[in-house]
Amino acid sequence: MPGKSPFFVVLTPDERAELEARMRRYTSAYCEVIRAKIVLLAAEGLGNDAIAARVDLPRQVVSNWRQRFYRHRLGGLEAEPRGGRPARFSPNVVVEVKRIACQAPADLGLPLSRLTIPEVQRVAVARGLVAAISGTTIWRWLAADAIKPWCYRSWIFPRDPAFAERAGCVLDLYAGI
Repeated sequence: MPGKSPFFVVLTPDERAELEARMRRYTSAYCEVIRAKIVLLAAEGLGNDAIAARVDLPRQVVSNWRQRFYRHRLGGLEAEPRGGRPARFSPNVVVEVKRIACQAPADLGLPLSRLTIPEVQRVAVARGLVAAISGTTIWRWLAADAIKPWCYRSWIFPRDPAFAERAGCVLDLYAGI
């Protein structure tokens, strides 16, 4: 089989132990488990097509990880930085915006029963976290963590001191008095 692939994988005992540990570790990311499986199957002498069929990935992906392991050993299985535009906002800004979204409107001094994305945006700009930020960016950050400030149910706890007096007629109607 060594003649079939120019990237024939032979593992040291330490490498095999590490790859098997990555596969068994329940906290391992799925991509790490798959990469470990690819290398272990390659060490068994399987070709890229057979490995691709077993791990249900395209042959090119299997070939890529096999080559990276061959050239860089275990370090080659680590993810490389992705391309694209650098982040415009620091992680601290993202965390602070999420913290604002998780606060009750009353804590922010807002006379609202629930926060909206534009309100979170206004508070972030007013606090000087950012000079400007789009509502879409805030929505994307909140959606990534399933944070929904518009679902905050502060209406259950009315803050108006005259609430009982103003709502008395309606409440009596519902109570059947």
